[in-house]
Amino acid sequence: MQNTNHIETKNNTAPRQWLVAYVQSCLEKKTAQRLAAMGIECYLPVQSEIRQWSDRRKRVDRLVIPMMIFVHVTPQERPLPLSLQAVSRYMVLRGESTPAVIPDEQMDRFRFMLDYSPEAVEMCSAPLAPGDAVKVIKGPLAGLEGELITVNGKSKVAVRLDMLGCAHVDVPIGFVEKRGGGGIEGQKNKKTKEIQKTKEIQKTKEIQKTKEIQKTKEIQKTKEIQKTKETLKAKGIQKRRQQEEKAVR
Repeated sequence: MQNTNHIETKNNTAPRQWLVAYVQSCLEKKTAQRLAAMGIECYLPVQSEIRQWSDRRKRVDRLVIPMMIFVHVTPQERPLPLSLQAVSRYMVLRGESTPAVIPDEQMDRFRFMLDYSPEAVEMCSAPLAPGDAVKVIKGPLAGLEGELITVNGKSKVAVRLDMLGCAHVDVPIGFVEKRGGGGIEGQKNKKTKEIQKTKEIQKTKEIQKTKEIQKTKEIQKTKEIQKTKETLKAKGIQKRRQQEEKAVR
């Protein structure tokens, strides 16, 4: 899998917001080109990969999100993309009439992931439980911040996109660290040490308790021996007195 290739145009007019436009199937690239010709900033997420056929191999561009294109427009520019026949409408929030806005920070992370990931970036629209906030510290995606999730038993770094779900990619567990903490492996080692320390403390307490019980038994035994000696001594004194009384008679 090669680094992401994408189609993007720029216009310096501000302020702008990222919106998601629905596009007819198989017309995504042509639409991006027409938007570029109109001076509309847009972003079409595609990723270059090798496809294997029976007689040949070929590099092709895979659409990461088919039938959708991101446009960066001002409120005044919103009607322009809709003037293209291939663009049907904008994505809107349920119960709302205005287009849904994708935060700039989410778009930056998403584009960074696509631009530098050597692995396939996949989209997941199904709800996912929040994962640990992590930062990639090694490899081509170093610097990317996202969530550490598990999909089909594999660890992945995910970037959420409002309304669209999340984009995720395979990243070795040793390449990430929890935000505000050490690496994941370091966190595991720390937890293991804490468990080991707890076990050692528990073992020490058990040994101490055993020693205290043993000491209590020894003290009790000593008292019993002392009591037995005193009892024997008392009997001996009583016996001598009886003998002396007999002798006097």
